[in-house]
Amino acid sequence: MKTISVWLLILVLSAVAVPAQDAATQQQIDQLRGQVQDLQDAQALQAKRLTALEKEINDLRDKSSGGSGVNSDALQRLADQVQEIDKKRQEDRTLILKEIEKLGKISGGSASGRKPPVVTTTTTENPVSIGTGPQKGYDYTIQRGDTLLAIAKAYREQGIRVTTDQILKANPGLDAKNLIVGKKIFIPAPAQ
Repeated sequence: MKTISVWLLILVLSAVAVPAQDAATQQQIDQLRGQVQDLQDAQALQAKRLTALEKEINDLRDKSSGGSGVNSDALQRLADQVQEIDKKRQEDRTLILKEIEKLGKISGGSASGRKPPVVTTTTTENPVSIGTGPQKGYDYTIQRGDTLLAIAKAYREQGIRVTTDQILKANPGLDAKNLIVGKKIFIPAPAQ
């Protein structure tokens, strides 16, 4: 008797589980049907828009081929707009070239375009030339925007022939890519 009641209990429980599973499956199917219907409606709307655009394109073709749809005033307005855009493009180009020129001046020399002043002629021992005696040169304080190339160029313009390599050799530990504003460096004067 116990086995029959156990089997009846199992049968009742399985009968209850099947409808619950069927209800979840049915809900998923209904969701998918709704999504498919939404996609079909969107596709129909796109088809209507496409048909309207095709009709508009055909109307424009007919107007342009017949010559009556395009008037000279519309063409003149279009030509004026194109010329205005071209004029603005030229102005922008000129402005960009000026800015590039400014940047070139800043990166190629000191920020203010000034020449580094020659301080005083000093007789200093150059650490690189230990054993060869004192070397003549100039003290220079690094300014904002300075580069070794700009400093050497400014001294050359003043008649002092010096290269960036000579400045680096005369200042051990000097990093050409990271000049410290306010730091004094030694500019060697070439032997005459």
